[in-house]
Amino acid sequence: MTHLLDRVPKHGRISVIRLRSLGDCVLTTPALQLLKQYRPDLHLEMVVEPRFAGVFAGNPDVDTVVARPSSANLVLNLHGGTRSMLLSMAAHADFRAGFAHHTFSWIYSHRIPRAQQILGVERAVHTAEHLASAMFYLGVPQADIPRARLLARAGPATESYAVLHPFASAPEKAWPVQNFVELARRLREQGLPSHIVAGPEDNVKPFASHEILKGAPLEQVKNLMAGAELFIGNDSGPAHIAAAFGVPVVVLFGPSDPVTWAPWKTEARVLTSPDTIKNILLENVWAAATELRRKTELGKKGDVRA
Repeated sequence: MTHLLDRVPKHGRISVIRLRSLGDCVLTTPALQLLKQYRPDLHLEMVVEPRFAGVFAGNPDVDTVVARPSSANLVLNLHGGTRSMLLSMAAHADFRAGFAHHTFSWIYSHRIPRAQQILGVERAVHTAEHLASAMFYLGVPQADIPRARLLARAGPATESYAVLHPFASAPEKAWPVQNFVELARRLREQGLPSHIVAGPEDNVKPFASHEILKGAPLEQVKNLMAGAELFIGNDSGPAHIAAAFGVPVVVLFGPSDPVTWAPWKTEARVLTSPDTIKNILLENVWAAATELRRKTELGKKGDVRA
């Protein structure tokens, strides 16, 4: 069977469109790694909004990061929104591919079917699986889907610390701030100071006694996350950044689907309350964090013995 990738010439060019958002961009990197491992000769161009370009900075699987696609042998739209469709149409490409469920998918020369059909399963799939399935359809041999790949420049941490992300993109996804304040207090009592990651508009006053990284460039967020011992936060982009670095994470879900958006391939505890995230008990979150820290410490001792 001839796959689309077989029709892309050696040293050809592929433009991958994934405009936003933070978590989606992070979870695109396993698919890019699979593609580049199979066809290292290809020039892979990542089309992303400038505010999320830092996700792909330094990634060895990505050759260039741009805001608009250039001439390419193949444009692969992993986004599906109206703007990404316009960018796909405007690109000078031999082939256009994207998921068949995208609105206006008639513009594609190759429409990618459901991930379940490609993977041979009938269950809900994780976002990382969904995006990787596109690569399998194009011709990459099916293989284990790796952890997300992010690059940081930070050296080894001089002290142990936790990262907390007490904010969210929507009120229904945000666990009460006072609970995060209490978690930070307890962690400090146990000798683990907390760093608070916040967006430019987030109110960080309740965390004035802690280290705060507010509205920082993605490069700084990645550097901080890479050295963390523990992450606790709402379902959000920073949680996926932590998971990409293999940091143990505790993530809190309200109405979002934890099957689709759970941390990918890191030690994790996911707590859910679909009715309202406020129903997640503080003591349950603390127990999950304590269990993860204990397991991590035991793992370190095992590494020393080995």
